[in-house]
Amino acid sequence: MTNVKPLADRVLIKPVAAEEKTVGGIIIPDTAKEKPLRGEVLAVGKGTKDEEMVLKQGDQVLYGKYAGTELELDGEKLLIMRQSDVLAVIC
Repeated sequence: MTNVKPLADRVLIKPVAAEEKTVGGIIIPDTAKEKPLRGEVLAVGKGTKDEEMVLKQGDQVLYGKYAGTELELDGEKLLIMRQSDVLAVIC
């Protein structure tokens, strides 16, 4: 993967793949699937003077449905968002 270092209080997250579900034998197309709300932190910034970075690489996190900006690196879809957009760390 390309080396990407988020700036300030931003984090780079790899979303967990959406679950494949069927409804009564009907396969749900990709366009109708729910956006994943869980992911793994791949990289973190250094934080700001007002906000200390508490997330670290490898953390499993939950984030808001519309949080972050989607980007594609090396054919992989990732999200970059502010640390404050992350709702929780999964223990």
